[in-house]
Amino acid sequence: LARRRVLVLLDNARDTEQVRPLLPGSPGCLVIVTSRNQLTGLVAGEGAHPLTLDQLSPAEAHDLLARRLGTERLAAEPQAADEIITRCARLPLALSIVAAHAAAYPGFPLSAIVDELRETHGSLDAFAGGDDITTDVRAVFSWSYKVLSAPAARLFHLLSLHSGPDISAPAAAALTGLPSREARGLLVELTRAHLLTEHFPGRYTLHDLLRVYAAERVRAEETPEERDLAVERLLSWYLHTAEAAYPHITPHRRRIPLDPLPPLCRPLEFGTQDEAVRWCEKERGNLVSAVHQAAASGHPGIAWRLPAVLWGFFYLRSHIHDWLDTAKAGLAAAGAAHDRLGEAQGLADVAAALRGSGRLDETIDHLHRAMTAYRDLGDHDGRASAVANLGDAYLQSGQFDKAIEYTRRGLAIERVIGGAWGEGIALSNLGDAYQKLGRFDEAVACLDQALTVLRAGGNRWVEGVTLDILGTVHRRLRRHDAAVEYHLQALRTHRDIGNRWGEGHTLGNLGDVHLDAEEPEAARDSWRQALAIFVEFDHPDAEKVRARLGRLEDGPSDARAPRAEPGRTA
Repeated sequence: LARRRVLVLLDNARDTEQVRPLLPGSPGCLVIVTSRNQLTGLVAGEGAHPLTLDQLSPAEAHDLLARRLGTERLAAEPQAADEIITRCARLPLALSIVAAHAAAYPGFPLSAIVDELRETHGSLDAFAGGDDITTDVRAVFSWSYKVLSAPAARLFHLLSLHSGPDISAPAAAALTGLPSREARGLLVELTRAHLLTEHFPGRYTLHDLLRVYAAERVRAEETPEERDLAVERLLSWYLHTAEAAYPHITPHRRRIPLDPLPPLCRPLEFGTQDEAVRWCEKERGNLVSAVHQAAASGHPGIAWRLPAVLWGFFYLRSHIHDWLDTAKAGLAAAGAAHDRLGEAQGLADVAAALRGSGRLDETIDHLHRAMTAYRDLGDHDGRASAVANLGDAYLQSGQFDKAIEYTRRGLAIERVIGGAWGEGIALSNLGDAYQKLGRFDEAVACLDQALTVLRAGGNRWVEGVTLDILGTVHRRLRRHDAAVEYHLQALRTHRDIGNRWGEGHTLGNLGDVHLDAEEPEAARDSWRQALAIFVEFDHPDAEKVRARLGRLEDGPSDARAPRAEPGRTA
């Protein structure tokens, strides 16, 4: 090749050392190397420029099909074309195989091709290449799989047992029962082999067809007992790590009893509330999936305990949809297993999520059932919590007499059993009931007493809510400066602990004070901040704040509107 200008294509290279002897020794030539592995040695030693080929974009996948089948055929059945692209995971080889099949039968509607793909869902049979092994998806995947080390191959096929959207290195370690450092090395090996994608530092995904191939391999290479143990380790890891986050998010609240850890399962630990909340947020999709997987795979205890230990996280971050979804799944799993403790906890958790959704009649029904279940179990703490929460539900539904009745009952039980957490909440709810009835002296006395108990017990999120109620009391007494000060204290408390729902609610109340003080611009600013928070979390209160802003444009005196309040559940 000396003194010549030649394009050299080295296709399907195994590793760097296979390529080096074939590189031209003089300038003027261009070498293109394709490989299933990341040839980092060529980048570091030879100055190669890496180009990772990802899945096609939806538009690119559509163009590929159009070139093979014609734009008219795709335009005639756009939904079927889109489903073909989805089921092929936007992989060129899979799309080409399906397109070849469709081209061979031009009279077949694309919907019939889709039906065939649906029938083979969970298998790669639809992507076989006939007598050409180079166009058989299963065979092509196997070439990458067979050159893996045995531990990496095992991790790859075990990953098909994970139901979540992605997986972290510590979760992969739990799945395999390996130390975290060893698991990280295997994840790097899989990533270099392009059997796994590191879509974010330390977080990995595999596309749908590779997941199907991994599932075929795990069924072939692992016994049912080994598969069950791997799933149990993974689900237990999520549960025990979430439980480790629980006391940082809800300090001094009653802990949920857990079963012992399975062997080789090492949950994470947290040093601060911020660390705990950030982990829950990153893993939220996996935690939701884990609840459903636990319910479906014979682990009902994990299915109801996981939503229970995520109570504080769902509350603080206002993930109402996930909260209700997981709580219902846990309750159903406990009921199917005739686990009475799980049913009681599940009823309480569903009630809390319903309360956050503003579905108060259903909340009250579930809390009455939870109260009965806890009473039958002889669980005084659980019963006290259910009674106090009934007081809050009646309060928010406008049934003030019942609210005061149940809140006082809950307060009495909490004082007997020494439940400072529940006592502070009950006092806050009682003060709110009094202020709504216009009994302001009694309200202030209860709320001041609640602050003392809450601060002694470290219950900062209900401290923030209580400060907010005091602001409302002073607004109704037309003490605007005092009202603003209490709302600002509440905001600082909400922000310190990351209580976004509480922050949005208090900003709404602060806007009311500004409006009463004839400061419409300040009111508008507070409500806009509240709206941004509720939109961020897709919270139903967003529409109520929008309505207030709209009424402010029409006339300041009509701007205020009723709205939901952040829950003060025990």
